[in-house]
Amino acid sequence: MKNLTHAQRAFLQNPFVGTVTDLRPDGSPHSTVVWVDVDDRGVSFNTAYGRAKPTYIADDGRVSLTVVDPQDPYRWLSVSGTATLVDEGADDHIDRLAKKYIDADAYPFRQPGERRVTVRIAVEKIDGRGLD
Repeated sequence: MKNLTHAQRAFLQNPFVGTVTDLRPDGSPHSTVVWVDVDDRGVSFNTAYGRAKPTYIADDGRVSLTVVDPQDPYRWLSVSGTATLVDEGADDHIDRLAKKYIDADAYPFRQPGERRVTVRIAVEKIDGRGLD
């Protein structure tokens, strides 16, 4: 697993959305916008079971995540690697992301019966510009 530099970690701590790309069963790319987290264990995002992302990732864990600075589109970071679905702590994780992105103490868009899942990326490749 590749380690992020201090500048790359600091960049991901900003409330910039990312675009994650996973693979559909036919091998075609599937891209969606996500809230991004970085901690001592690496890069992650959160979603809910029943959506396409966890279904596709369970079948093929290869993902790519790109985050672009909304004030400077030439300042960006992209990580690629293998994703793992983690149930434990996923509800707390989405609440922390809600605080980061919309300054809410709890994720306000939760649906009845929704099961959250954290998607952790084991980073194998890092690309970027404007971060060093």
